[in-house]
Amino acid sequence: MTTTSIVIIVVVVIAAILIVAALTWVVLNKRKEHRRVEAAGIREKATEQSHEAGQREALADETAAKARAAQAEADIKAAQAAGMQERAAAHRGEAVASRDELKQDFERADKIDPDSRTRDR
Repeated sequence: MTTTSIVIIVVVVIAAILIVAALTWVVLNKRKEHRRVEAAGIREKATEQSHEAGQREALADETAAKARAAQAEADIKAAQAAGMQERAAAHRGEAVASRDELKQDFERADKIDPDSRTRDR
């Protein structure tokens, strides 16, 4: 082999190495750029979902507040109903006592009245 052949082979090998290195560099840069774009898309999607999650949290908070208000209202109504039941029981007791007094008055009137039929019994 001549010196020229060796130089040509060395130059071709160096050129091949440079071409392979350049192609590798280009492929790696494209791959990095693709990953950057993909990461940006993921971040954008996560930002949108974060907003939606915030809206769902706000809705959940609002619903919980309404539930607490409804529970408080129900507690008030239950207390009012218990008070009304107590008043009804008191009225019922008064009515029974009044009815007993009336019955006694009728019985006393029947005892006194000479024309009463119950007196004969």
